[in-house]
Amino acid sequence: MKIVRVGTRNSPLAMKQTTIVLNLLKKVHGDFPVEIVPMTTKGDQMLSVSLSKIGGKGLFINEVEQALLKGSIDFAVHSLKDMPAKVADGLTLAAIPERSDPADCLIFREKTSLDELPKGARIGTSSLRREFQMKNLREDLQVESIRGNVGTRLKRMEEQGLDGIVLAVAGLKRLDWFAEPTHPYLFLTCEQCIPAVGQGALAVECRGQDHAMKDFLSPIDDSLTRSLVMEERDFLAMLNGNCDIPIGAFAVQEQNGYRFSGFLGDKELEQSFTKSIVVQDLVGVGKQIAEELLNEMDRESI
Repeated sequence: MKIVRVGTRNSPLAMKQTTIVLNLLKKVHGDFPVEIVPMTTKGDQMLSVSLSKIGGKGLFINEVEQALLKGSIDFAVHSLKDMPAKVADGLTLAAIPERSDPADCLIFREKTSLDELPKGARIGTSSLRREFQMKNLREDLQVESIRGNVGTRLKRMEEQGLDGIVLAVAGLKRLDWFAEPTHPYLFLTCEQCIPAVGQGALAVECRGQDHAMKDFLSPIDDSLTRSLVMEERDFLAMLNGNCDIPIGAFAVQEQNGYRFSGFLGDKELEQSFTKSIVVQDLVGVGKQIAEELLNEMDRESI
């Protein structure tokens, strides 16, 4: 068998996520020759600028997708939350493995709870979605932009004297940070802070016409995860969502059906809108909730 070349970002988390995908594939196919091709993306290079000012979603995957389209790699591993609602022409999401924890985590520099933070506490995040929802929890919080990988953000929290930072639980778990946490932390529920679209899920992407590779990757696809995150991505597409719009969506299977929660913020109104419903049929609920939130926002802006 020829060497399978897999592309990903050159960050500790991206490399770990690629290893997770490769291990899933090896459980199905046995050992196979593989080469990991790490790449630096525009999003990794421009850490001092807000994502919303340099192009938003796609900044962490464009270079990897270009390599895929050129044929210099066979498939790519991304965090699904980094992907625009529309997959690039010529490419396809061949597999979406079972989702990890979709929630966010508030890591404290010194305190141990949200209530203990001083008035006007400074919280670091590069996400408008997190910024809006943290202020919904404590309107006095001051949110400051902070970017970089997990280690970089933890270091900057200390250097800049921030009271806390918000990171995705899935990334921290994949890096085994909770095994020996360096700071106190608080898991935010998906009601307190509705996750980013696709948060916690991985995307395994290949060329649409590479049928052999699609067949190779498809066994690690989780059908339930795919159904849930595709509704979230429909929600994103309806809102034409990017990093300059505060958007969150989370679909989950419950005992009595499927719960879909949507979040939409308006920077001009300085308001946010949330809706959560339980349905028996998941299909179409993402678009439905997006339309209802848009209508609510329009009414408020009159």
